[in-house]
Amino acid sequence: MLTGVQVLLLGGDARQLEVIRRLTELDAVVTISGFDGLHSSLDGAVQAEFEEQLFENVDALLLPAVGTDEKGYIDAVFSDRQMQLTESHIAKLPKHCTVYTGMAKPYLRKLCELQSLSLVELFDRDDVAIYNSIPTAEGALMMAIQNTDITIHGSSAMVLGFGRTGFTMARTLQGIGAKVKVGVRRSEHFARAAEMGFEPFYISGLLQHVSNIDLLFNTIPTMIVTAQIIANLPSRAVIIDLASKPGGTDFRFAEKRGIKAMLAPGLPGIVAPKTAGRIIAECLSQLILDDTIKRGNGI
Repeated sequence: MLTGVQVLLLGGDARQLEVIRRLTELDAVVTISGFDGLHSSLDGAVQAEFEEQLFENVDALLLPAVGTDEKGYIDAVFSDRQMQLTESHIAKLPKHCTVYTGMAKPYLRKLCELQSLSLVELFDRDDVAIYNSIPTAEGALMMAIQNTDITIHGSSAMVLGFGRTGFTMARTLQGIGAKVKVGVRRSEHFARAAEMGFEPFYISGLLQHVSNIDLLFNTIPTMIVTAQIIANLPSRAVIIDLASKPGGTDFRFAEKRGIKAMLAPGLPGIVAPKTAGRIIAECLSQLILDDTIKRGNGI
C-alpha cells in the first residue's frame, strides 16, 4: 500500500487514467493537474490548478510519456490550458522526491540535475519496454493490414533491429505466416534470429536484402532507411518506422518515389491505451513503493 504517499501527476493521455486509478486503489494521496477537460470523474484524485505550491511536500512527480518538450511544456490531451514546467516549479520539490516519466528530453534532465533530483525514465526499463512491445507490434500489424492489398500471411517482411521491439515484431509477423528477414548488428542476435527460424542478415549489407520485400519495419532510431535503400525497394513496399521521432527513414525521398512510409512512434498509447496504462501503472506503483520503503529505512 502507498498510504500517505503524496503523488503529483501532471498531464498526459488516456494511459495516465489507469495510473491514477491504480495509485488511488493503493491509497496514495493523488493530486492531478491538466485534466479539467475530462468528462468522467476520477474518484480519489484531487484536481488542482497548475501552480508552484502544488510541488511542495510531493514524494513522486509523474509526467507523461514524453515528460516535456524542449521549452518545458507538458502535453495534456484532457486540457486546453498550457502547463510549462520551470526551474522554480522543480525547486519547490523536496530533495527526496523522484521524477518519473516515459522518456526525458534534455530540458527535463537539466532541471532535475540542477536540483539534484532523481529522474526515472520508464521506457528505458526492460520490463516496461518488453511489455510495451506487444501493443507496438499489434499496432504496426494493424497499419500494415490497412496499407497493403495483400495478406500478411505469405508476405515478405523485414524487421530492422532485434532489440525488445524488433524481437516481438518479428515473432508476431512469423506467427501469422510472413517470411521474415531480420537485420541485426550483433553476432549473438544473428544466432538467435537464425535459431528462431528467421532469415538474419547484418545491417551493413542491408542494400542487398531489400529488393524483393513487401513490408519493412524499422526499430532503429538512426537514419538507416536512406534514399539509397529506398531506391532499391520495390514500388509495392510499405515502410512502417517504429523508432522514436524523427525515426530512421528518409520520408522525403520515400514520398518522392511514391512509396508509403509512415512514422509510428507511441503506438501503445494509441492502439491500446488501457493496456499501456496498466503496464506503466504497475511499474510506477512498485517503484514508488520501493522508494517509500528506502526512505522509511533511512537508505
